[in-house]
Amino acid sequence: MKKITHLLLALSLACTLPVLAQIKTTSGLPSAVTDVFTKAQVPMSDVAILVKEVGVTEAIISHNIEKPMNPASVMKLVTTYAGLELLGAAHTWKTEVYVTGDMRATTLKGDLILKGTGDPKLTVERFWLLLKQLRERGLRTINGDLILDKTFFAIPEADPNKFDGEASRAYNVVPDALLLNFKAVRFQFAPAIDGLSVTISPDVKPTQLEIINRAKLVDAPCGDWRERIKSDIQTPSATELRITFTGNYPRSCGERVWNISLLDHARFVGGVFATMWTDVGGVWKGNVKVAATPREAKLIAVSESLGLSEVIRDINKFSNNVMARQLFLSLSADIDKQPATPQRSYDVVRQWLARKNIAAPELVIENGSGLSRIERISAANLGKLLDAAWRSAVMPEFISSMSLVGVDGTFRRRARGEVVSGRAHMKSGTLNDVRAIAGYVLAADERRYLMVMMVNSNNAIFTQAAQDALLQWVYARSLPAVPPVVIN
Repeated sequence: MKKITHLLLALSLACTLPVLAQIKTTSGLPSAVTDVFTKAQVPMSDVAILVKEVGVTEAIISHNIEKPMNPASVMKLVTTYAGLELLGAAHTWKTEVYVTGDMRATTLKGDLILKGTGDPKLTVERFWLLLKQLRERGLRTINGDLILDKTFFAIPEADPNKFDGEASRAYNVVPDALLLNFKAVRFQFAPAIDGLSVTISPDVKPTQLEIINRAKLVDAPCGDWRERIKSDIQTPSATELRITFTGNYPRSCGERVWNISLLDHARFVGGVFATMWTDVGGVWKGNVKVAATPREAKLIAVSESLGLSEVIRDINKFSNNVMARQLFLSLSADIDKQPATPQRSYDVVRQWLARKNIAAPELVIENGSGLSRIERISAANLGKLLDAAWRSAVMPEFISSMSLVGVDGTFRRRARGEVVSGRAHMKSGTLNDVRAIAGYVLAADERRYLMVMMVNSNNAIFTQAAQDALLQWVYARSLPAVPPVVIN
């Protein structure tokens, strides 16, 4: 029965993948893959590929595997695996609330302090619940300032324009010990109930923010709707922020979301606090200051994050850059018990890899997210990392954090309907001159293979088809040859 089932699977694949199971190769590389590089005019010297069975020394495909390559967001696999082993799958982050001065009836005659410890996912929902808790415990009026304690990270205020000049893009948000809502406003676009106009609703509205909606609802295919809507961000003064939306929004789009990064961290937290404190019935008219928590301050409330095993699902499945950077910095803050810096976290990762007998002399980690021009790792050492992760106690949490091809995350629309759909856990990486993919494939023979492909080339943008071809080949390569069907 088992042989019959296997033969039926092989026959099915013969129809859908006529060349992959018996593919010709050049230097060990499937021709379906090399053909993509030839058409894209990408020299094979710009490509690194490793395919091997998990736990087996000998590689099936080994091409340029020692060459240092920019992995783009695939570097998140290093950061998240290190986090799981060094911090623990149940690790959480706490945002603490302190007060100074005297509390009389419902009035605080002193300062309210928010102390962050690098929580990667302090959402507006959790922040609102924290403020609601303060109100329910009797605090209404704050006659003092809002103090933001960011001393958990020892990093200067970075320039979000540095990477590509797109400061308002959510992927460019820089880390902060008191990161709130990814420092972004989630604008929801939708046709109004009367069907005559488009509504634009923010998930949170900092008190400084004014929204001017000049977008028009039109009958047109949805397509790339963002290209039809323009945003103009103006800051008339230090206490004012204006964003104007113009253009046409297609009715066929239904509800869509646009995340936009606004303000610096301190002003964003202060603006959101002012709005939400008023919403829960509080009163505050003080200033926002960044400073360490005074020794005499009294702890009055704590908001605790989800466990790390949950947090890394957002990092890997949806390739969240700022969350990865928060986790990377948390490594040194937790291990060294000192304010975190990128260099300290880099040292922590290198020492951790050394204990696993992964020397990785080529490794360069700038921020742990892959949003970098200088980060480097070889396919060989990325493969060693994936092998080590498979043997690790945190293997289930690590693998489940990666996108399931054709099912969820950044791969939800990839390989749908293909035989590999639902059989591979992958992480992708994309920059202008980088296309990368790494992860695990459960093949037709029920063996698990690890796969790494990194392309560093001006034409890398044209090589996604090579990733898809290799995924299918790895899945189908072990199937027996199917004899031709003769029809009399």
